[in-house]
Parts: sequence; C-alpha cells; structure tokens
Amino acid sequence: MKTITKIIATSAAVVALFFTTNANAQSRNLGIGLNVGAGTTTGYGLVIGGDIRYQFNVDKQLSIPVTAGYNNFSIKDSYGGGSFGIIPVKAGAKYFFNDSGAGAYGLAELGAGFGTNKGSGTSFVYSPAIGYAWSNGLDLAAKYEGYSNNGSIGFAGIRLAYGFSL
Repeated sequence: MKTITKIIATSAAVVALFFTTNANAQSRNLGIGLNVGAGTTTGYGLVIGGDIRYQFNVDKQLSIPVTAGYNNFSIKDSYGGGSFGIIPVKAGAKYFFNDSGAGAYGLAELGAGFGTNKGSGTSFVYSPAIGYAWSNGLDLAAKYEGYSNNGSIGFAGIRLAYGFSL
C-alpha cells in the first residue's frame, strides 16, 4: 500500500508541475477552507480541519486543484476516546457545469494522507465533492473524504472556503 501511495503522490506533483509551467497565461487562485463533518466509520465522531487549495485554471470550466491541510478525527468515548490527525495532500480536477467559472461544480481529488500519531503511517486518500462557488470568492461544498491503509476510515461533511485571486 505504501508504494501505491508514493506513486499517486508523485503523479500529483508531476501534474501540478506541468500546469505550473504551462499555465502562465491562466489565472491562479488560492483558497483557505474549513472542513467539518461526521465520521462514517464505527467509533469515529466529529471531524474538523482546515486546508489550503491552490487552483490552476485550465479554462473557465476546468481547473486542477492541489490541496493540503489537516483533519482531526475524534474517537467516541465508548471506543476509547481521544483523537488523531491526518495531513491530506491531494490533487484532482474541478469542473464547473457552466462556462462562467462560478456556480455549481463537481470535484474529484486523490492523494496521500500522512497520519500524525505514532505508527499511523500513510494512507491513500480519495475525495469526491459537489459544490457551489460564488464570483465573490465564497465556496461551499458537500464532500466525502476516505482514507485507506490496512482498512479504511472516512467522513462526510462540508467545506466552507474563501478564494483569493493571485
């Protein structure tokens, strides 16, 4: 599993580098988001975190987001209590359903999740979402984020973000 995670992370970096070098005429956007959700695996409760997303615009409808952040999973008291963190690093594709560069969109990201607790290792991360981005920079999405590493965990939640034009 560790080899596939490294391959995906390397592939994401190559895609990001490709769009960095070939998108000099495109505008780039930086977004800061808050993630809140509920664990979808038995024993996990509230998940809260934040992320930074750098978005390479291919055209008005398609962009390549590269996202890094931190998510904290709470463990229910009946399962021992406590919490643990994961640092997801992802890249993907974001497609707007109209040609204005705002409005409704679909998003799919893949990457690696690095556990912050001792012995937690690296996970394969997948994250589909649907959302709505306003032209003033606000972005609201419903998402699922799953982590797979000798078993899987995940959460369903929302991401509220604000984007800056660079």
